[in-house]
Amino acid sequence: MKHSLFSVSRRAIGLLLAGALSPMTFAQTPSSDGYVLDKVVQVSRHGVRPPTESNEKLLTKVTQRQWPTWLVPLGNLTGHGYTGAVEMGRYRGAVLRHAGLIAQRCPDAKHLLVHASPLQRTKATAQALLDGMFPGCGLQPTYVAGKQDALFQANEMSFAALDAEKAKAQILKALGGSVEAAQKRYAPFEETLREVACLPDVNCAYGHEPWQLVQNEKGRFSIKGLSAGANMGEVFRLEYSQGLPLEQVAFGHARTAAEVSSLMVLTKAKYDYLNDIPYIASRGASELMNQISLALKQGTPLAPKDTTGAPPDVPLMLLVAHDTNISYLRTMLGFSWKLGDYIDNNIPPVGTLQFERYKEVKTGAYFLRIAFEAQSMDQIRDLTPLRGTAKPLSSDFKSANDCRATRVGLLCPLKDAIATVDHNIDPTALTPYRFSPMP
Repeated sequence: MKHSLFSVSRRAIGLLLAGALSPMTFAQTPSSDGYVLDKVVQVSRHGVRPPTESNEKLLTKVTQRQWPTWLVPLGNLTGHGYTGAVEMGRYRGAVLRHAGLIAQRCPDAKHLLVHASPLQRTKATAQALLDGMFPGCGLQPTYVAGKQDALFQANEMSFAALDAEKAKAQILKALGGSVEAAQKRYAPFEETLREVACLPDVNCAYGHEPWQLVQNEKGRFSIKGLSAGANMGEVFRLEYSQGLPLEQVAFGHARTAAEVSSLMVLTKAKYDYLNDIPYIASRGASELMNQISLALKQGTPLAPKDTTGAPPDVPLMLLVAHDTNISYLRTMLGFSWKLGDYIDNNIPPVGTLQFERYKEVKTGAYFLRIAFEAQSMDQIRDLTPLRGTAKPLSSDFKSANDCRATRVGLLCPLKDAIATVDHNIDPTALTPYRFSPMP
C-alpha cells in the first residue's frame, strides 16, 4: 500500500511538471487595464493531512469505531497533499510571471521570502509550493526552531493572552446566549453525524455529550462536545481530498464534494463560535496582520519612517500557516466568501489569502486587491492540473468604498484598503519580530 501511494504521487508530479511546460492562457497581461502588479503577500494553509493525533484519539473514543488508516504520521502532510501543493505553486508561479512580478530565472533573497509555521505539514507544504513555483531552483523555506512562532501560534503565547471573561462573553453572544441553546439548534446535525459514524448496536457516545465551554492550559477556548463533530466533518473532507476510496470517505456516506460539505455544518459552527470572534481573532492574529501591513506599505508613501521590525522588502512574501490563522485574518478584515461546494468561509488545504498591490501606470497611485483562492475539493482529490479553464476558485474582498472592477480583480485604493487591514490590529498583542534570511 505504501509503495502504491507514492507511485501515484510520482506519476501525478510527472504529469504536473509536464503540464508546466505547456503554454498557459491568462486573461490578465503585465499591465492589464493600466495596472502593474508590484508586490504580493500571500498566506496559505498547509495541504492535505491525516487527522492530528488528538483528533484521532477523540473520534475513536466517541464513536468506538476504527477510522481509516493513513500512510504518514498523524497530522503530517501526505504525498497526495504535497503533489496538490506543488500544482498550486506551479499555477501561482505562472500567474505571477505573466504579471511580471517574478522572473523566469531562480530568485534570490532580494526577491522572495517563504516562511512557514514550524510544524511538519506547514514546512513540507512551503517546500512543495516552492518546488512548484521555482522547479529545479533548490529553494527552501525558513521557519523557527521549536514548536511556536509568534506569527502563527500567537494564540498560545503569553504576549497575546486572552482576557478570559471578555472572550467568554463574546463567545456566548455568538452562541445566542448559551451553549445549551446552541446545542439544541444543532441537534439534527449531531444526529446525522451519529448515523454516519456510529455502528448499530454499538455503545457510541457521540451526540450524547452536553456541550461545555472550556479553556485549556494554553488559554484557548473550545466547546467540548462540539469539537468531536467539528473534527469529524474536517476529517471527512480530508479523506475525500486525499483520494481515499469512496467507500471509506465518511464510512461510505459521502460520495461527492457536496455530500462531504453537508456533513461539515458543525465544522462551520466551531469557527463561527470560536475563531470568528472579533476579540479572539484580533488577539490571535494581530502579529501576523501587522507584518502583512508593514510589507504592503513598503516603498509607498504609507511606509513608516522607522522600519524596525518590518519584514524584508521583497516582491513576493509567502507565509504558510494554518486554517486558524487565516480564519482570524478573515474575521479581522470582515471578509466572507463562498467557493464552489465548500461551506461558507471554508479554508481548504492550500487555500490562500492573497494581498496583491498594484500601481496604476498613468497616475502612480497604489491599489490593493485582497482575495481568497483555493482548489476545489475535486481538483484536490483528482490532482487536476490548473491550466486552461481548470483554475482555482476565487473570491475578491471589497476593502474600501472606492474600489474598481478590473481585469486583474477588484482593486481598492491602497490607503483606504490599508485602513481596513490595520483597523483591528491590537497594539497590545504585538511582539518584536524578525524574519531569518532565505537559505
